[in-house]
Amino acid sequence: MSIFNLFTLLGGLAMFLYGMDVMGKGLEKQAGSRLHSILEKLTSSPFKGFILGLIVTAIVQSSSATTVMVVGFVNSGFMTLAQAIGVIMGANVGTTVTAWILSLSGLQGDSFFVTLLKPSTFAPILAFIGIVLYMASKKEKNKNIGVIFLGFTILMTGMDLMSGAVKPLSQVPEFTQLFTVFSNPILGLLIGALLTAVIQSSSASVGILQALSVTGAVTYGSAIPIILGQNIGTCVTALLSCFGANINAKRTAVVHLYFNIIGSISFMILFYSANAIFKFAFINDSINAAGIAVVHTLFNVTATAVMLPLASVLEKLACATIKDDKKEEKFQLLDERLIQTPAIAVEQSKKMVRLMATEAHDSVIKSLSLLDSWNEQSSEEIIISEKTVDKYEDKLSTYLLKISNQDLNKEESRELTKILHVIGDLERISDHSVNLVKIAEEIKTKKIAFSSNAIDEIEVLKKATVEIIDTTMTAYLDNDFTLALQTQPLEKVIDELAYEIKNLHIERLKNNDCTIQHGFILSDLLNNCKRLADHCSNISIALIESETDSFAPHGYVKNLKKQSAENYYALLEEKRTKYKI
Repeated sequence: MSIFNLFTLLGGLAMFLYGMDVMGKGLEKQAGSRLHSILEKLTSSPFKGFILGLIVTAIVQSSSATTVMVVGFVNSGFMTLAQAIGVIMGANVGTTVTAWILSLSGLQGDSFFVTLLKPSTFAPILAFIGIVLYMASKKEKNKNIGVIFLGFTILMTGMDLMSGAVKPLSQVPEFTQLFTVFSNPILGLLIGALLTAVIQSSSASVGILQALSVTGAVTYGSAIPIILGQNIGTCVTALLSCFGANINAKRTAVVHLYFNIIGSISFMILFYSANAIFKFAFINDSINAAGIAVVHTLFNVTATAVMLPLASVLEKLACATIKDDKKEEKFQLLDERLIQTPAIAVEQSKKMVRLMATEAHDSVIKSLSLLDSWNEQSSEEIIISEKTVDKYEDKLSTYLLKISNQDLNKEESRELTKILHVIGDLERISDHSVNLVKIAEEIKTKKIAFSSNAIDEIEVLKKATVEIIDTTMTAYLDNDFTLALQTQPLEKVIDELAYEIKNLHIERLKNNDCTIQHGFILSDLLNNCKRLADHCSNISIALIESETDSFAPHGYVKNLKKQSAENYYALLEEKRTKYKI
């Protein structure tokens, strides 16, 4: 084997790994938010979790990616440890799909059907279709399919380059002797684990072994322990990802490790014990790519069949290894492990926004009620809630920035933009609820008593404010565009009410029916209600405009009045009548 063969081998390895990455990301983008919905349908059934883990891993072509995703879900509190165990087992079986795809390169025969199945036949066709879809199509879905085809072609080209580069090694006695050493079960297990831990992909390490099998030096005896070790090595990714995670997330990574260690050791004990008794004739035979895929699948399916009914035992073992920590934060919704899967990270962000919106809404309702009846406990709850909303905004802003650096599809980009527009307004709404608390406290402390007319006017304003906050939050939480349209006339009515109440107060001031002190408090109240309405309007506009990928609030309101003048002004008159002073 010359230095040029080594260069070809390294180049082939680079193309193989890159092609696998490109194909996996293309498949993931094409699946989009469906990945999230698939994982969210989990129940306590380990078998259903197994099926879903298998499906997701077949989609993203990486058991490591699925396991890291699961660790993130457990850390976020949206998946239990019991649910995660079934998914992990499914991921181990799902990863065998890649080995079977790669085994196609070893097909022998000259018949039309066999020739058609060979990657050397259909890969160039897929490459051509892929580049046409990627460059000529304007639809993102077609572009993603093109990327998948191109990634697969690069992967198979890299596989062929590696296989061609190592073929001369079949004539090198030292290379043959090297694999004789690997037939030692313990050494082979360690080598397989180390290789996979370094490249952090069992699919890739199995592919490399399949490429080496063309030399004829790789026997069943040397391949089996290496394959078992590869399953252990793939646990490194999940173990690294669990640093900084909560207790159950760490337990999830440990379950993954235990499953593969127990499965590998048990398989080795049974296989080599049987070999000692029956003396398997094939043990010293050369193994090909298809044989490696068979062994890889046989181990994972057998281990899963044995361990799936014992899922509760694995859970107890993980709990015994990782003890409970009462000081740990129990709920971490935004998990950075999920950022590599933007569709799921965006969904998690939307859930955080829903919590944020609920907090902001409840604070406003409570704060408005304090204007009539002061309650110390409610005021403290509102202040605490405002700090929580601030924390949500800080975490979301940082998290969304990191998501934006990923390769997002159109839907994900649209959702990200909408969330970025909304969280600032939610934070300001929460701030205004605290301002209302301060106004209510000042009314109580200074024993300010408004006239009966002023009280009636304020009550009308409060009711309008409650309606706009209710309408806005319901529209956002339900993604209801029709309901969101109602906030614009409401916002206009609240502005008009504030202006009218201010003028009526000035009249009372002239007639000595109230004081300047009343005016300061009233002015603060009116301004806060107007600002609340403005932020509600912004949220509704962001909700509607996200559908057109155009965020221009002022331009939108103008267009709304022009294009839907009849509906807008009908609603406006309806709200004016409803909140007439």
